[in-house]
Amino acid sequence: MEVNDMSEKENDRQSEEEVEIIDPDSEDISSSADEDEEVSETETQIEALQAELEEWQNKVKRVQADYDNFRKRSRSEKEAAEQFRSQPLMEALLPVLDNFSRALESEGQNASDEGLYKGMEMVYRQFTEALESNGLEEIPTEGETFDPNVHQAVMQVEEEGFESNQIVEELQKGYKLKTRVIRPAMVKVNA
Repeated sequence: MEVNDMSEKENDRQSEEEVEIIDPDSEDISSSADEDEEVSETETQIEALQAELEEWQNKVKRVQADYDNFRKRSRSEKEAAEQFRSQPLMEALLPVLDNFSRALESEGQNASDEGLYKGMEMVYRQFTEALESNGLEEIPTEGETFDPNVHQAVMQVEEEGFESNQIVEELQKGYKLKTRVIRPAMVKVNA
């Protein structure tokens, strides 16, 4: 029996040694501090990564906005270039149009000139129709109120029957190509 008692005592002692009782109040303070430090570092890294992500997102948004603005500007420049591509040709043809008009104003006196005059009149009409179909339009002048955006005043006169700042006479025709003035009308304006 002594042997049995001894063996039981040894077993009890071994079980006490093997089982370690963990007291929650007596946790290892150093491991808790290490865990807090790791959590703090991780949170700091997360915050830094979130700030970097936000910065990159802002950069992407700016680049997208710049690209959209560039695309819109390119489209509007292309449309303007398309709309006014004939402007240099129109400007070159305006003196020809003026000369045609002057030639028609000085109608010939001879009967033999009548056929030539009618032919020139037909060519002039066809020429002006072709220019108008491409967007050229004459700027209205006589009787209109002076507008410095479309008229160029070269003389100022005082005449009865006209209001102040009203156009009295057109000295040279002015023209617009669609919405753009390519040559302002030269006019006399009432004072």
